[in-house]
Amino acid sequence: MTKKLLIIGFVWPEPKSSAAGSRMIQLIQFFQAQNYEITFSSPCAKSDHAFDLTIIGIDQIAIELNNTSFDVFVKELQPDMILFDRFMMEEQFGWRVVEQCPNALRIIDTEDLHCLRKGRQQAFKDGKEFDKTYLFNDIAKREIASIYRSDLSLIISEAEMDILKNEFKVDDTLLHYLPFMLDEVSEKTIERLPNFQARQHFITIGNFLHEPNYNAMLYLKETIWPLIKKQLPKAELHIYGAYASQKVNQLHNDKERFLIKGFANDVNKVMQQARVCLASVRFGAGLKGKLIDAMQNGTPCVTTIVGAEGMFGDLKPNGFIEDSPEIFANKAIQLYVDASLWREKQQKGYKVFNERFNRQEHQQKFFLRIEEIVKQLKEHRLNNFMGQMLQHHGLQSTKFMSKWIEEKNKN
Repeated sequence: MTKKLLIIGFVWPEPKSSAAGSRMIQLIQFFQAQNYEITFSSPCAKSDHAFDLTIIGIDQIAIELNNTSFDVFVKELQPDMILFDRFMMEEQFGWRVVEQCPNALRIIDTEDLHCLRKGRQQAFKDGKEFDKTYLFNDIAKREIASIYRSDLSLIISEAEMDILKNEFKVDDTLLHYLPFMLDEVSEKTIERLPNFQARQHFITIGNFLHEPNYNAMLYLKETIWPLIKKQLPKAELHIYGAYASQKVNQLHNDKERFLIKGFANDVNKVMQQARVCLASVRFGAGLKGKLIDAMQNGTPCVTTIVGAEGMFGDLKPNGFIEDSPEIFANKAIQLYVDASLWREKQQKGYKVFNERFNRQEHQQKFFLRIEEIVKQLKEHRLNNFMGQMLQHHGLQSTKFMSKWIEEKNKN
């Protein structure tokens, strides 16, 4: 019998715009391989970059916030499983799902820990060291409650698994480590990629709506790129990303060779043309898609401690991890001019990519975890009293706030 999956998306997937979009497509492919009949829904407006899911056989349904029309829709659909795209969707629709489909398995794909990203951003703005006072913010209270209310939460980074278990004391039974799930880079593919001599210039990439990416670009512009350009006056920095606003485009400067290129229709192509990738991320969370793209295309990187978090495990990075802007710039220059060092770091990138993000390995573990929970769902929920308690209280408050907004919207 065909199983039904309902995905409630925070946004419509944009795999060419963001790592989150690529991640969602990977999850969809996983569930399709398990023969799920998939419906993707979202209350968000579609952008021009949204992927047309009907091409791969997925039903697309627009849903409304604070509207009983969702109750009718989900009751009629009767999915076996609900995948909430980020905790905010569980907050908005979780209580409705519980009322209409109490036996459906409820999973959150966290994308990254929002409380961690926001806490780091605030600490950065305040010019202070990030600590528990920044981590235990209001978003954390909402996000952790959402994780408890759900049957399982997918965590993209081992570092975030540690934070959830050690700082927030979330039970391991509610969490599952699931990084990017990718096909390996074969020897044949590696042989076809442009070599050191065939590449030139530096690259950075990232969705400009994402504050960590915009801040990283400013950091390059104001601090790091002048240091690199001083020693490599003919080199260029190519900046790619979706949603380049006027404040982004006005940073373009031909004289400084700081070039805003905008949306990259083919990330692999532009990454293969570049010699070195710069990922100067000063705050954020999750895994950095730009580092994945760089490793996949044989482009060594220089990044920060935050940028590298959760990426390399016990393996050596595909470049250098530096927080000092002077050392960051020097390592970028070293990679750019030293062909032997460049090739060595490139090989390390392939190793990280193939060993840590192996699609088959992670899919198999995820499949077994779902099977295990489905078989003993009642017991699984009984063992999560905190979740039951939060479901009871949270459901009441969220439910009546939503009903109040719905009534208000009628007037």
